[in-house]
Amino acid sequence: MNEQAYVTRLTRASGSNFYYSFLFLPKSQREAIHAVYAFCREVDDSVDGAASPEEASRRVDFWRDELAAACEGGAAGHPIAISLAAHLKTHPIRRRDLEEIIEGVAMDIRPGRYRTFDELRDYCHRVASAVGLVCIEIFGYKDPAARDYAVTLGLAFQLTNILRDVRSDAERGRVYLPLDDMARFGCREEDFRAKRPSAAFRELMKFETARARSLFAEARRLLPEGDRGSLFAAEIMGAIYEALLDKIESRGYDVLAGKIRLSRPRKLLIATRVYLRSRTVPATTTA
Repeated sequence: MNEQAYVTRLTRASGSNFYYSFLFLPKSQREAIHAVYAFCREVDDSVDGAASPEEASRRVDFWRDELAAACEGGAAGHPIAISLAAHLKTHPIRRRDLEEIIEGVAMDIRPGRYRTFDELRDYCHRVASAVGLVCIEIFGYKDPAARDYAVTLGLAFQLTNILRDVRSDAERGRVYLPLDDMARFGCREEDFRAKRPSAAFRELMKFETARARSLFAEARRLLPEGDRGSLFAAEIMGAIYEALLDKIESRGYDVLAGKIRLSRPRKLLIATRVYLRSRTVPATTTA
């Protein structure tokens, strides 16, 4: 089996928003990112597709073992882990960031509730900011401040995902938005499963959308000027996700009627525009 072809095929077939940010990467970086994306996707699906919490725990343990084998030069068995192991030899990806991703996904096996945004931030760091920290080691950067950029951008991504998926998550027993925020606007969990948004739901979504926008703005402020050229793929991701927020707002915060999506031509147009703009900035490489 060609492990690289496997992870590339999986990434392409996903239709993910992230796929379009990878299109303009050099081949070596693109192949590494495909392996990372496939790893994240498979670990996430191992929990979402499990028939019981016990099965989900077993699947997560499998990926802990596969990651350990990939990082330690052992005999990884899954093609994703084999592909990932190859790229770990050529990119300075930190093992603890990959482990954080698995532990974040494991938090969804028996989902709880988050009282405050600070509590939610910890979850988002594991499932999203840690991914960003992995990705920038592949893209390359010189200024250590790029790590703060990746963390903040990942938080913005995950909050946007939560807003987009609020109904489907609630139907699986997952409510991510902070309970304190829900109480502030008089919003109940039942509102997340409704066919139409209540006034309280719209106000909550408006508040959280503004919070996500502020995180994207903060990430842009944190992006080191000298690393803009090499981190263009992250900027493409940011632009696509901000376009999702635009769509949420344009629908009056009604994410209950159906999933918010961007068309493939729209995502490709955004990716191309951001990439061409980035070409005016000299690229950097990891020191």
